[in-house]
Amino acid sequence: MIEGYTNADTAPSGEEKSCPTMTLIRDKNLVIIVDPGILDSQQILIDKLKEEGLSVNDIDIVFITHSHLDHYRNIGMFPEAKTLEYFGLWSGGSVEDWNSQFTDDIRIIKTPGHNYDSLTLLVKTDKGVVAICGDVFWKEGFPENDAYATDNKELEVSRSKVLEMSDWVIPGHGKMFKANY
Repeated sequence: MIEGYTNADTAPSGEEKSCPTMTLIRDKNLVIIVDPGILDSQQILIDKLKEEGLSVNDIDIVFITHSHLDHYRNIGMFPEAKTLEYFGLWSGGSVEDWNSQFTDDIRIIKTPGHNYDSLTLLVKTDKGVVAICGDVFWKEGFPENDAYATDNKELEVSRSKVLEMSDWVIPGHGKMFKANY
């Protein structure tokens, strides 16, 4: 829905600019938005939803790939939505466990390394399985060494898992790419 970007690899100190890739999933009767992070204006996201015939009140679930602010800052825009994150599926102040086979076409896997609480959605589509992985990959093939990673060895395992289990990858800050490594 909104292609993310980052200049974290090239920006001088204090000049970093970042926006996560925001993905919309329609799965039967569920409408899910992934990582409604940071934007220059929330109106950008409202307008993108309107292009899809949706409003913020039509979102059923906000999925957070990991707990870095640039991926979840705008979560409050969706007052009717539940929040799905590492620790559970939240509805107001109540939380319940999520199942890894979330729906018939959506599977959730833990993909630690960039952060301990990183999750990836594996979504069956007519193009094949799409992995929405947050910052497991920032962009295609990048970064080789993640300066923000909590555990680079775990990150390598998670990257391999994502590439093996998917046909396409939607990274944390870039456009979708083919998982053909």
